[in-house]
Amino acid sequence: MTSEATPNPVCDDALVGFHKHDHKNCVETALTTAEARCKKEGLRLTPVRRKVLEMLLQEHRALGAYAILDALREEGFGSQPPVAYRALDFLVQNGFVHKIERLNAFVACSHPGADHSPAFMICRKCDAVAEAQSAPAKGILGAAARATGFEIERTVVEAEGLCPSCTEKA
Repeated sequence: MTSEATPNPVCDDALVGFHKHDHKNCVETALTTAEARCKKEGLRLTPVRRKVLEMLLQEHRALGAYAILDALREEGFGSQPPVAYRALDFLVQNGFVHKIERLNAFVACSHPGADHSPAFMICRKCDAVAEAQSAPAKGILGAAARATGFEIERTVVEAEGLCPSCTEKA
């Protein structure tokens, strides 16, 4: 993504991972929001955690833990896997980042702090990820759960395909 695009001041477009937007403002706004939320809730956004979040916000694509660790090492944050995994655990637990199960990788949340059920569209060529909202409890899955007395606590919806950029290149 480049920052020379159509303004989207908060990156609130559900498919921001696939569309041009004011990326510099997107990253700055997300980091400021994360810092404010951590301060309000008494969470520690350490320099390593902040850097990991910033890296994921910069990419709008899934990054694996070892790619994150390599980038942290280049930034002088250490080279041991627990450095990256602890930061990722904190960011996932507090809703700043999602784990993309299909790729065993991580992506910044487009709606941090919001109670939501994300659905991910993952480009199989470039690993770009767009986050959209899903409502599994209201659809067929929710109906099946209700019929069996099952209570859904968490869902992961991941769709694989081609992003608009890769489709144009094909």
